[in-house]
Formats: sequence, C-alpha cells, structure tokens
Amino acid sequence: MLELLGSGLVSLWLEMAGVQIKPLDALDALTWQSSPGLVLAPDPNPTGATTVQEYLKKLITSKVVAQNLAENQGIWMQSGPMLMANHQGTTPLPAASLTKIATSLVALKTWGPDYQFDTLVSVTGPVLNGVVQGDLVITGRGDPLFVWEEAIALGNTLNKMGIKQVKGNLIITGSFAMNFQRQPMLAGLMLKQTLNRATWGRPAIYTHSIMPKGTPKPQVVIAGGVKVEAQPNPQQTLLLRHRSLPLKQLIKEMNVYSNNDMAEMLADSVGGATVVQSTAANLARVPQVEIQLINGSGLGPENRISPRAACAMLMAIQAEASAHQLNLADLFPMSGFDHRGTLHARHIPLATVIKTGTLRDVSALAGVMPTRDRGLVWFAIINRGTNVWGLRTGQDQLLQ
Repeated sequence: MLELLGSGLVSLWLEMAGVQIKPLDALDALTWQSSPGLVLAPDPNPTGATTVQEYLKKLITSKVVAQNLAENQGIWMQSGPMLMANHQGTTPLPAASLTKIATSLVALKTWGPDYQFDTLVSVTGPVLNGVVQGDLVITGRGDPLFVWEEAIALGNTLNKMGIKQVKGNLIITGSFAMNFQRQPMLAGLMLKQTLNRATWGRPAIYTHSIMPKGTPKPQVVIAGGVKVEAQPNPQQTLLLRHRSLPLKQLIKEMNVYSNNDMAEMLADSVGGATVVQSTAANLARVPQVEIQLINGSGLGPENRISPRAACAMLMAIQAEASAHQLNLADLFPMSGFDHRGTLHARHIPLATVIKTGTLRDVSALAGVMPTRDRGLVWFAIINRGTNVWGLRTGQDQLLQ
C-alpha cells in the first residue's frame, strides 16, 4: 500500500470522493502489511461493529431474511490493519460473482495488465487474385471479448490484404469464442456471417452503425461451411494475428457487467477453477479453506468465499495494480463514475470501488470505500435470502 500512496493514487482517490485528507493521515489509515488481509488490532471505536449488529437485527425484524438464516450472513470491514466489524467473516459462504475477484487477481498476476490474447488467422492454400485456394483457419487463444467489432475489423483487415473470397471452409481450432458464445461451431457460424456484409443480420448492422464513421463493411465470402478441428493443419500459412484489448480493460469490462463467459474464459486461461482457487488464496494470504471454487464466474452456490478472503483478494489486487501504476478502479466499477452494468439503480457512496454478486438466494457486495475519518475502508457483505432486492437495499443503507 506504500506504493499506492507514493504514486499519489490514494490522495486522488480520496479527492474524487470529496474527502479532504492529508497524505500523512492517509498513510496512517492505509498501514500496509506483508499479508494484505492481516488484522493487527480490533477497532477501539465500536461504531462499525454496533452499526453492523443493528443492520443484522433489521434484516430479521423487517423480514428481509428469515430467522433461520440469521447466521448465514457474512460481513467483514477493515481499515488498514484495524478490524471494524466481523460477523461470520472467516466462514466461506456462497459468493456468487465475488468469485470474479479471485479470477481477476489470478489473471492479473499471471499475465500482467497489458497482456493481449492472440487470435491467429491462417490459410491452407495460396491466395490467387484475392481468392484463398483452400481453407481459412481461425486459431483461438482465449480472447474473452472477441465480439462483432472484432470480427468486422478482422474482415476489413483481410480485405486490405486483398482477400475477398475463400474457396474452402472456415476452420475453427483452439479456444475461440465470439459474442460470449463459447461453443466453437456456433462462434464460427457467427464469424462467417460477419465476415460477409451481404449476410449481416440486425446485430451486426447495428454494431457497425455505432462504430467510427467511415468504418468499411467487410466482404469475405466463404464458399464452404464451418468445421471445428482439434488440431490446426501443419501445412497452413499464418496471415495475421488479431490482438485483444489489454487485459486490464478485459478485466474491467468483465467486472462492470459481471460477465460470466468472460470470467470462465479468463479462469480457463490460467488453468481452471482449481488453479484460481489455490493461487488466489496464496496471493491474498488467507487459508485455502476460505476460497472454494468450482468455476471462475461464481455460477452455482458451490463457489464459496469468506468475507475476509474477498477483502484480502481486493487488497492483493490493489497491491499488484499499483506496481503497474494502476488503481483498483481501473479494474472494477466505481460508484458515481461507472453508470453501466451492475451498479445501475444502486445507492452506494460516491467513489466506492465495488464488485457485486447475485444468485437466486444470494446477494453479495465487496469493495473499498473512501471515508473522511478512516481513509479507505475495505468491506465484504454476503447475504443469504430470496428477497434479493431487499438485501441490496439494506447493503446500500449500511454503506451509507
């Protein structure tokens, strides 16, 4: 956290929230330890703990949560090394999309913020007079945000290279998805359609309409069908490498919209849920039992994370981000500034950087909030109950 202070990001963050705080006060509030989530002392000020207890009682008395679920609510609030409030804070609970915090941490640590995923485009025959005398081969390497715009750009690049027709098939190999469709045959069919403007449907037409004025409409006609092959043809010739957005932007988009397919692809890129689980626990320096994952997205109640672990992972992400002159807000939505995605209709204090999580009977919230007296307060709230709207309202009121 000293790196964060040294870069001036703490002061900027607090100023954005309208908090007037001197750098030395920020240093006191943000005392950093070798273990990000380590708590060195309980908070001598009982306000935080008292407020949380009142919040928990209100959940029951207002019947937002049934009496038998009273102990299934988890809360952890921490300012620097000071524990402000704790209720079942070290108990792993169904975390829904808070799982994406773990995926974000491990992907960022593995690849770095500027990493780009390649999608390779090759041919199995010569190009004569703009016609590929063979197949067009797409080798995916895990780009989780290959969407209409990417396909249109790829088609335009092929046109610039003089290619307008393919005599053979469109071959899909590797890890290729388009528009979050991870089934390779369906992704390939969408790509084939998009490469030829004459076969565009409404989604492609609309997407092109909001792209920069003057963007060409590609025309690459593929005579054959779409085939999925396990291995690329050893005789193919590489034409181009299409690079994804930098990882920092991919992570931000994933978290703003809580996109499950992007999370699954990023988790797969680092080795799967088991690798994400163990690596995230090691990086956050929490017991392995506090992070239990079956996937990288949070779909399913089997994904369990303790509130303490959620906070520790966010702290670890901030530490990793600051080493690259980035801030947590470069990777997660911030209230009052990101009006898209999961923060819509929420009433969360200004400049709070946050990740939401929702399942049928889970509402979760974790993040970091700039405050006047306590610097940055890290928090995680994991609620169980079927009244998700009521739980969200209570969470926003607790943070206020």
